[in-house]
Amino acid sequence: MKLYGSETSPYVRKLRILIKEKGIPCEFIVEGPADAAGNVAALNPLGKVPVLLRDAGDVLFDSLVIAEYLDSMQGDALLPATGETRWLVQRWHALGQGIMDAVIARMLEGRKPLEKQMQEVIAKQEGKVAAALKYADTNLKYADAAKKGASYLVNDRFSLADIALGVALEYIDLRHAHDWRGKYPRLALWQAGMAKRAAFIETLPPEMRKV
Repeated sequence: MKLYGSETSPYVRKLRILIKEKGIPCEFIVEGPADAAGNVAALNPLGKVPVLLRDAGDVLFDSLVIAEYLDSMQGDALLPATGETRWLVQRWHALGQGIMDAVIARMLEGRKPLEKQMQEVIAKQEGKVAAALKYADTNLKYADAAKKGASYLVNDRFSLADIALGVALEYIDLRHAHDWRGKYPRLALWQAGMAKRAAFIETLPPEMRKV
């Protein structure tokens, strides 16, 4: 299999972490929709990454669809197929995904020429990120994370929920850097625990890697 995507896309990174955590054989090919090779545009009619080219020659796109497929291939499920746990994992995943969406929307608006930027759009997206951070910090499982250490979000077991939120928080650092850790120290402690996992370290965007 081949996974196409950029090294900075949080949606792609989410899948790369899942692949590494589960030990799934899959080649990562760095390519964006506008790259000269044209594989992404040819494989995905929506012209977006990530794109998964399966061994049979067909493709899957949309990060959650690909995540569910990869998760079904081997090992313990990071997204349970049924039951209450599935919906708890999905809720946290949706929160992480929403943070990514908001940060990207803010970034794209900020890249427009200054005279064309809409500050209300930027403020709206920043408000979404702030609300999501508050929700995450409030709903962490352990009240005393300093004693318990970095916990997992659902049933004290690593899942797609942890991948999505962990990636989203580091994407804030990459594209909307501000002192959210000072305001939410429990969430910061949780994130620090996730960031120590090998799969998170190995998939850091180039700009965030230590020289």
